[in-house]
Amino acid sequence: MELQDFIKNFAEQFDETDASEIQSDTCFQELEEWSSLVAMSVIAFVKTQYNKAVTGKEIRSCDTVEELYSLIASK
Repeated sequence: MELQDFIKNFAEQFDETDASEIQSDTCFQELEEWSSLVAMSVIAFVKTQYNKAVTGKEIRSCDTVEELYSLIASK
């Protein structure tokens, strides 16, 4: 799992946010489109793409996309 690939896949979970707005240091929970529905999409994509489980609580503990990536990579 590479960070840039993860960022691309993560950005695909957003319908209205331009992918160029999402970088490794993006505080994703501050994005206007961030919601519990997007969080559920992230949980599903992590499970299907990386065969790893992440909880909503774990997602909320991360500030940036890179922190989320590191969390998932450590599983």
